[in-house]
Amino acid sequence: MILPSPLYTTDCGAAYLGDSLKLLDQLESDLIDLVLTSPPFALQRKKSYGNVDQEDYVDWLVEFCQKVYRVLNSTGSFVLDLGGAYESKRPVRSLYNYRVLIKLCDELGFRLAEEFFWYNPAKLPSPIEWVNKRKIRAKDSVNTVWWLSKTDNPKANVSNVLVPYSERMKKLQADPQKHYTPKERPSGHDISKNFATDNGGAIPSNLLEIANTESKSSYIQLCKSISVPPHPARFPQKLPMFFIKFLTDPGDTVLDIFAGSNTTGFAAEQLERSWIAFEQEPSYLASSAFRFLDKSQSLQDTLTLYECLINQKKSVYLNTSKQLSLKL
Repeated sequence: MILPSPLYTTDCGAAYLGDSLKLLDQLESDLIDLVLTSPPFALQRKKSYGNVDQEDYVDWLVEFCQKVYRVLNSTGSFVLDLGGAYESKRPVRSLYNYRVLIKLCDELGFRLAEEFFWYNPAKLPSPIEWVNKRKIRAKDSVNTVWWLSKTDNPKANVSNVLVPYSERMKKLQADPQKHYTPKERPSGHDISKNFATDNGGAIPSNLLEIANTESKSSYIQLCKSISVPPHPARFPQKLPMFFIKFLTDPGDTVLDIFAGSNTTGFAAEQLERSWIAFEQEPSYLASSAFRFLDKSQSLQDTLTLYECLINQKKSVYLNTSKQLSLKL
């Protein structure tokens, strides 16, 4: 790699300030095991984190994805989180997220390994005009998450993301003769007696129910302590955690090209994966370093760290094994 000096580094990763289009060009081909990102969505209302107009969005995003294809290795995955949107001044859904998917597959050569849907039960009712005022549409609370790959067989192991069994399944496993009789179902599925075997958990579905709430995290608390606004469009740590566990092994490299508050990098750090973060807004990337600190960090140390990062005086190393920054 011939990347510039990172804004900060940790035991496992590095965060770079700059335009992802230019930074991607400085990565070697076939280097990355997982690109996991949530770009600014194609919303009608302009946001502080910088979103692109709907009519230009697909072409804008595809330019980044073309470069992602080059740096992704043959067994790697590209996970793209895209929120839904409405057409301007109309109670009609935009198809931009589906147009992105079709273009990535038809023109760039990506495969759709599987579509996922992230359901956020904590999401506020929106859009206000159609949901709250006119009451003609239901609350929009699901994002499409496209799992893409360069080949038909990207690295994946669903055993790494098993979920707890339901209470009914636990009863079946405890006494299979009482609760279950192996037989062919009307659908044609032949369910054997092995169905009651305890495999350590159930296979998850492609509907991920994860509430987006983060009010008590060290990142939020440290941002508040020095009056720095947190990134307004964070996704929950459990979302990247799921895909990093599912699609990578310890030591693999994870890249987020729209890092924002660097939730992806922090999740990768917890799971002992190498990570790279690209973000072009200095204040967002500087404050994202707080994710790697304990919220008991002193006010003065937090402020000194932020000022060092925002002024780009030097690259900072965060010792995540001790959850403390180096003395500056």
